[in-house]
Amino acid sequence: MAITPPKKISHVGIAVKNLEETLPFYTDVLGLTLEGYETVESEMVRVAFLTIGETRLELLEATSSESPIAKFIEKKGEGIHHIAFQIEEISDQLQTLKSQEIRLIHEVPKDGAHHSLVAFLHPKSSHGVLVELCEPQTKQNER
Repeated sequence: MAITPPKKISHVGIAVKNLEETLPFYTDVLGLTLEGYETVESEMVRVAFLTIGETRLELLEATSSESPIAKFIEKKGEGIHHIAFQIEEISDQLQTLKSQEIRLIHEVPKDGAHHSLVAFLHPKSSHGVLVELCEPQTKQNER
């Protein structure tokens, strides 16, 4: 049984060493709109959101050397970190994926940026791509 297909690409996460040094490329050169910043304590990152159509780019700067983003940059350098798909019923979707023996980094969704529940799939199950599943939380579906 397959999961319910994603609604859209929520965002593409890009690991950067320094937001202030990186942002001018996206805002001044590409002309994207800076939507704002958010710190996600659980992931030890500061995030800058840039709007492009219905999708966002998330520039991710580590706030700690223990952050997954700091470790990613140390190993691979700056660049695309993950792609995030907007889905519904994230807990059910994770159970379906687990039953299909898809490796999950998070078996239970956790709080993420933009008031979303998020969970990551292990890149070994998705052919080298770190996939994030996101379920936006609204007053109707808050958990």
